[in-house]
Amino acid sequence: MLPIDDADAALYTIGQVAEMLDARVTFLRRLDEQGVVVPARSAGGQRRYSRREISQVAEAMKLIDEGLTLAGVRRVLALKAHIRGLEAELAARDAVVERGRLPADQQRPG
Repeated sequence: MLPIDDADAALYTIGQVAEMLDARVTFLRRLDEQGVVVPARSAGGQRRYSRREISQVAEAMKLIDEGLTLAGVRRVLALKAHIRGLEAELAARDAVVERGRLPADQQRPG
């Protein structure tokens, strides 16, 4: 898989993200400092954003426009991440259950 195909690959600089979202660099730094959206860091210490983090910044901007505080936005994003994790866990368990099932004609009489 190419890094560009990976939603979690940290490819974009803070300036690129600011331009993409029409946001201020200072706003992106504040999101990082407040733990709302914390991007990876390059070897030189520069922020590098993934596509997933860019989506989170866009969502944070929308929630702030709707009146949420940074603490509220941080909580909403954390809960959404938790839900995604639970959904992935449930899908994995469902796959295990499905693999364990035999077609009706192959099941032992009960």
